Amino acid sequence: MDRRDFIKKSAMAAAAGVVIASPLGSVVAQESDMTANKQSRKMKVLLINGSPRQKGNTNLALTEAAKQLEKNGIDTELLQIGTQAMHGCVACNSCHATGRCVFDDDLCNRAIEIMSKCDALIVGAPTYYGQPNGSVLCLIQRMSYAASPVMQNKPAAAVAVCRRGGASAVYQTLLMPFEMQNMPIVTSQYWNIVYGRTEGEASLDAEGLQTMRTMADNMAFLLKKIHADGNPDYPQREKHQTTSFIK
Repeated sequence: MDRRDFIKKSAMAAAAGVVIASPLGSVVAQESDMTANKQSRKMKVLLINGSPRQKGNTNLALTEAAKQLEKNGIDTELLQIGTQAMHGCVACNSCHATGRCVFDDDLCNRAIEIMSKCDALIVGAPTYYGQPNGSVLCLIQRMSYAASPVMQNKPAAAVAVCRRGGASAVYQTLLMPFEMQNMPIVTSQYWNIVYGRTEGEASLDAEGLQTMRTMADNMAFLLKKIHADGNPDYPQREKHQTTSFIK
């Protein structure tokens, strides 16, 4: 019974000298338990620094975003590619059966494992000749091909860092794999670009760092909306259609 029915029946019962137990207490208790369960699940974002300079400007930009996510109650984990060698995809397709890349001697499978436990992804890269550096592209392409199910539907953002120009192309390139995996793209007040050349120089880019904080706020907002009722009710996907323009 709802609150109105209970009050009405209580009044009638009181006149007859009968006591009715309230169901409202159990309802409140159930709602309290549901709220507690929602709050106990802390969301987490994986940030990948594609730069070989682990303490460079890409790291500075990602750290600014991570700190803002933490302020919003979101856990973060920063994965550094650094100077580690990264394999490119060799199209062997063994990952289709295992969900892991055949190359197990670099960061790819570790990144997949971490991503499986995270709710969103941010990838940052420096600008090399108007493109993301090669190692981060190798990682993102292999992750996307080998482990698309652990990336599907999770919000994603890209961050590009440069000295002068080319960052817009880097930004768009990093987003391309996410846009093929139903990953909501998190934007900001401007494109997610930060400027700086020498170590720490990006700290002088006030607008760029504000863009990082705004992006992090937007990601936290989106995550909280997606997970507001516990398990997200994602759209049912149609069977994927592939079309060849040769035949």
